[in-house]
Amino acid sequence: MENGNAAMGAKPESMLEVRVELVDSEPKIWRQLEVRGSLTLDQVHQVLQAAFGWEDMHLHRFTADDPFAPLRPVNGEVPEALQWLPRRECDEPGERPEEDFSLEQLLALGAGAAFYEYDFGDNWLHRLELVTQSPANEGTPPASVIDGARRGPLEDSGGFPGYEEILEALADPAHPDHAEYSEWVAEITGSAEPFDPAFLDIPALNQALIAQVQVRE
Repeated sequence: MENGNAAMGAKPESMLEVRVELVDSEPKIWRQLEVRGSLTLDQVHQVLQAAFGWEDMHLHRFTADDPFAPLRPVNGEVPEALQWLPRRECDEPGERPEEDFSLEQLLALGAGAAFYEYDFGDNWLHRLELVTQSPANEGTPPASVIDGARRGPLEDSGGFPGYEEILEALADPAHPDHAEYSEWVAEITGSAEPFDPAFLDIPALNQALIAQVQVRE
C-alpha cells in the first residue's frame, strides 16, 4: 500500500503543445512544438535555437511577460521584472538562473504564455503560448516540431527592418545591393542556392533537435 500511495502521489510527466511565434513577423514566422514540461529553460533555449535555425551567437533571456511592455505600478511602485538567464550572467536582483526553472513553471507564471528574447541587438522576441497539456508517453522525444511556417530570419540581419531590406535586395537582381547581399547570405547559409524565406524543412529541424537538445534524466 505504501508503494502504491507513493506512485499515486508522483506527478506524471507532461507533454506541452506550445505555439511559438516571432512577435511582429509578417508574414507570420511560427512553430508548433511538443515539449516535455519538465525541460529547464536552458534546455528550452536549445529547443528554440534549433527550431528557428538560430546559431546561439548572442545573449538571450526568458520572461513571464512581454519585456517591452511598460510595467504598471503597484501601490505606487513599479514591481521588479523577473527574467531568467544563464546562471553565469545573473548579477541583478530580478535575474534568476534558467537552469533552475522549468518550462511548465514559466508558462504557469504567465497564465499560459511567456516570452523568449534572442539577440539583444536585433531583439528577436518569441511569444510562447500553451495550446494543450497531456501526459507524456514512453519513448516520446523530449521536444519536436510538429508544424510551422517560414524559416527563421538570418543571424545579424538587423531585426525585422534589416531582414526585410535584405529580402528586397535578394528578390531584385537590379537592386544596387543584390550582389553584396547574395554573397553574404551564401556565406551565412553555406549554400549558393537562391534564398527562400518561405521554405521550412520540419524533418531537418527535428534532426537538429535530436542532435542539439541535451536532456538531463
